[in-house]
Amino acid sequence: MFVGRNNELKNLNKSYETGLKPMTCTDKFQSIYGYSPQDVAFCPYRICPIGAHSDHQYGKVTGFAIEKGIHIAYGEKQNGVIELLSLQFSKRAQFHVARIPEVKQNDWADYLRGATLALGKRYPLHIGLCGIIEGSLPIGGLSSSAAVIIAYLTALCRVNRIPLAENEVIAIAMEAENSYVGVSCGKLDQSCEIYAKKDHLLYLDTADDSYELIPPHRDMKPYEIAIFFGGVERVLIGSKYNKRVDECKSAAYALMALEGMEYGKFEDARLRSVPRGVYDRHKVKLPEPWRKRAEHWYTEYERVEKGVDAWRKGDIVTFGRLSLESGESSIINYETGSPELTRLYEILRATDGIYGGRFSGAGFRGCCMALVDPLYKEHIQKTVTEQYTKAFPELADKFSIHYCFSGDGVGRI
Repeated sequence: MFVGRNNELKNLNKSYETGLKPMTCTDKFQSIYGYSPQDVAFCPYRICPIGAHSDHQYGKVTGFAIEKGIHIAYGEKQNGVIELLSLQFSKRAQFHVARIPEVKQNDWADYLRGATLALGKRYPLHIGLCGIIEGSLPIGGLSSSAAVIIAYLTALCRVNRIPLAENEVIAIAMEAENSYVGVSCGKLDQSCEIYAKKDHLLYLDTADDSYELIPPHRDMKPYEIAIFFGGVERVLIGSKYNKRVDECKSAAYALMALEGMEYGKFEDARLRSVPRGVYDRHKVKLPEPWRKRAEHWYTEYERVEKGVDAWRKGDIVTFGRLSLESGESSIINYETGSPELTRLYEILRATDGIYGGRFSGAGFRGCCMALVDPLYKEHIQKTVTEQYTKAFPELADKFSIHYCFSGDGVGRI
């Protein structure tokens, strides 16, 4: 039975990848299953203008959800089987809600398995679903993994009649990535995709989950969000992402010991627990990698506070400059950035009409985001495309620029 479906999926993926007019996920569902989907779940992507690499150390962050994201057209399956097809990955995900492997299987469906396992620990699951997953932008840098998890949780909770509060969705989605997939992420991604409100800046303290949604000042200059995909896909598993998290925790643990502070287990150490003055007194004693990670964290904490103040005042120029400084610190102190992303950031920094921007996401591959003056969009499109493809001609067919607006988060399920 699934041979025909897999052949159908290959044909659909081929049209999607070669640039032919793609079907929507609802049309694909109808084509493969022969009936209309029961519903469509959606979760937006997110960007973080200031607050990079802070959440896993309980820092403060800023963020927006954007109007583009992950859609899942789905229908329920009474036998408890999960059967999902992705337009961006050829392998079909299939498992039973009550029989999840305890260890990851090292494919894209691990995000779904991890979410099912985390949800099943809290609520009984009996009903499965079949569906088609469709992303509206290329993969990398916009937290598509968290968006897939949350869109999937939305669908799975609906068919099982499970209501989830916002903090539950965030906790379950984060547990799926931390405990099952093995990515030591904080709660920035999930929080932006849940709490965000269109045209408002999310200001989140990840230490206590308090947050504020700040509207734009009446005198703020107009802006749009631009996403620049360098053409090199990003993968967190196996990248230096987890190593950077451990380096931050090592710096925190060492600083507490040097200061004579009480400390517990290494896995509980966070830079948020160490006052800036302690860091300033002892930073010269830290190994250079640990010192640089801590330097980024403390200065990023200050940039977030300054950025929020600028946003309140309607000063998008200062807000953008601080976002650029965040990008520079990510390169110099946090030492992220592939040659492609670093060059793309440098081009953005020198292009008229861009208020500010930085790597989006972990910054090892993926994309850059920027806040731009809408009057300069044509100039930005031409300048950035010409300079980037000149530097990396082999990526000319994969490089792309997308303009969008902020959007609402998912909220409670």
